[in-house]
Amino acid sequence: MTETVLLPGLPDDDSINRTIEFILLTQQPDGAIPWFAGGYTDPWDHVEAAMALDAAGRHEAAAAAFDWLRRVQNPDGSWYSRYQDGVVTDHTKESNFAAYLGVGLWHHLLCTGDTAFLRRMWPALQAMVDFVLRLQLPGGQVAWAVSPAGTRADEALVTGCSSILHGLRGALAVAAHLGLARPRWREAADRLAGALTGHPERFSPRHRFSMDWYYPVLGGVLRGDARRERLADDWDRFVVPGLGARCVADRPWVTAAETSELALALCATGDTAAAADLLAGLEKLRHSDGSYWTGYVYPDDAYWPVERTTWTAGAVVLATAAVMGAPATSQVFATPAD
Repeated sequence: MTETVLLPGLPDDDSINRTIEFILLTQQPDGAIPWFAGGYTDPWDHVEAAMALDAAGRHEAAAAAFDWLRRVQNPDGSWYSRYQDGVVTDHTKESNFAAYLGVGLWHHLLCTGDTAFLRRMWPALQAMVDFVLRLQLPGGQVAWAVSPAGTRADEALVTGCSSILHGLRGALAVAAHLGLARPRWREAADRLAGALTGHPERFSPRHRFSMDWYYPVLGGVLRGDARRERLADDWDRFVVPGLGARCVADRPWVTAAETSELALALCATGDTAAAADLLAGLEKLRHSDGSYWTGYVYPDDAYWPVERTTWTAGAVVLATAAVMGAPATSQVFATPAD
C-alpha cells in the first residue's frame, strides 16, 4: 500500500507490510495459500488472501494464486472444498467457493489493469460461472454444494448466495472489460438478487450467524437506505463495543474476519468512521508477526481456535484498504449503481 494519513486505530503501513509478509511466507511454491503453514487450502479463503496481496501491490504473488486455481479447476468448472499439499482432502464442490473467483479477478483487474492475464484466466472464469448456474434453483437461489457422491444439495444459504451474487457481478465486470456480452449471466444474477431481497423463505434460516446479517450488504444485494437499516437492526446483537463482531449471536466470541467483513460492509454504506472503530478493536487479536488470531473468547481472555489464518489476515488488509479509500478495493465492495 502507498503511504497514507491514517485514521486512529488503523494498522499503519509497516503493520500492513508485516501482515502481507505473513501471507507470502505461507503461500506455497505452486501459488496455493493455505490457512496456515501445514494447513489446508480452500478456494474461497485462498481468493481472499490473494486479494489482500493485490491490495498491497504484490501482484505477481496474487497472479500466482489465481493461476493455481486455473490449474486445479475441475472439468465441470468447480473446485473441491479442500486441498492439502496438492492432494484433495474434501471432494465437496461448493458454489460460493467457486464464485468468489469472479470477485478476485475483478479486483485484480482494477489493481493491475492486466488484460492479458484476464484473457488467460477467462476460460476458468467462464467454466466457473457455468458450474454455478447449473446449481441455480427455479426460485433463483443457488444450491450451496454438490456432495462427493455427486448429489446436488437443495439447500441455499443467504451468506453463500450473497457472495455468489458478488462473484457473478465480478465475472460480468471482467466480461465487459473484455468486450464480451453475457446476458444469461446477468439474468441469473438478477434472479438471484430477487430471491435474496424478496423471498427469504427460499433460504435456510441461520439467523444466529453474523454473516447472514451483514453479507447482503457486503455482497451488494441491498442498496441505499436498506443497507444502513439492516446493519442498524442487529448491531447490538452482534457487535461487542471495543472488541468487534461476534461470529454467532449467542456466543461470547468475536472474530477478526467477521469484524473486518462488517467493516467492509460499513464502507459500502459510506460509514468509514464506524468501520475504522471496528478495526481498531482488532489490535487485541494481532500477533507480533503481523498475523491475526482467528477469534477471541472475551470472558476467558483466550484466543480460540488457537490458529492464525491467512484469510483472517487478508480480510483485515482489505478492510483497511477500503477504510482508507483505496480505489480498487472500494469499488469492488461498493454497491453497484449506488
